[in-house]
Amino acid sequence: MTCARRIFIKINVIKIGRTVGACRRFFHAELVRHESSGLPIVHHNQYVCELPVNHRFPMAKFPRVLHFLLKDQVITDKQVWAPKIPSKELLSCVHTEEYLQNFINGNVEEKDQRRTGFPWSQGLVRRCRYETGGTVLAAEVALQRGLACSTAGGTHHAFPSYGSGFCLLNDLAVAAKYVLNNSSKRKVLIVDLDVHQGDGTAFIFKEDPSVFTFSVHCAKNFPLRKQQSDLDVSVQDGLEDKEYLSTVEAHLPHLLQTFRPDLVLYDAGVDPHQEDELGRLRLTDQGLYQRDLYVMKTVVSRGIPVAAVIGGGYSRDIDKLALRHSIVQRAATQVWRECGM
Repeated sequence: MTCARRIFIKINVIKIGRTVGACRRFFHAELVRHESSGLPIVHHNQYVCELPVNHRFPMAKFPRVLHFLLKDQVITDKQVWAPKIPSKELLSCVHTEEYLQNFINGNVEEKDQRRTGFPWSQGLVRRCRYETGGTVLAAEVALQRGLACSTAGGTHHAFPSYGSGFCLLNDLAVAAKYVLNNSSKRKVLIVDLDVHQGDGTAFIFKEDPSVFTFSVHCAKNFPLRKQQSDLDVSVQDGLEDKEYLSTVEAHLPHLLQTFRPDLVLYDAGVDPHQEDELGRLRLTDQGLYQRDLYVMKTVVSRGIPVAAVIGGGYSRDIDKLALRHSIVQRAATQVWRECGM
């Protein structure tokens, strides 16, 4: 696919920028970059918190994603935007008052901590809030610039009144609600290519026609009880690059044409990778790159802004995992360059 419509894209992005966040002080950002014309990358050093020794969640991956993007000269530090922590009021557009009160103040029962996979701590609360703020900021910047990526995000198992599966705040849902409530935008498409179904996101928007949830996930994987997305595509164990990409290609253009979103939130989970500890598919690094390139170029070439998050990925080799997560920013950089953004 080419970017023959790049002139339209630029005009569209400028138009969007005048209606949403044209004055940069309104961005949900601690740090706003003015110097760089490159792909915006959203990152915060508070994306991490301390966990018990040998905890299963690879928390250290988040700063390493940025490290490798800078080290490999994919980006410069002038492209990095830092989100501010979102208010409780912003989070309440998705989550219940009672849940937020208990989560923020540490009144979390042990059974609820087990369901999330995390022991509660103030650091965990701060980390989750900054991560959610990062996705909100990526959405804001994408509306102005056409494309943006966070180095975290994709916590799609969080429901309005409880967390689950390493997810405590649903960043995708909060970002979608924020855009719809605070701009002239009327429709958001969530493209969820994490290996696990985004059950929390599907539940949140099950009766909301302004948000379309599209999930491609492994059928025999967490969560055991699936919710109903607007479009669920369940694939079988062992699916490889070619078949996986064909599955995405069979649905995405039609959704863009029929639903006609004003913004796409893209969850680029790397847990479909053949070496992922919690996935059951067999994608390669190249397969993930081609997937991300296809999704973002297909959307951007139609003049639709995209905000991408890294989604799930699990390995005890943190550097190898962080490099895998950086694939989406590398693919986005190619889209940015080829589409003249």
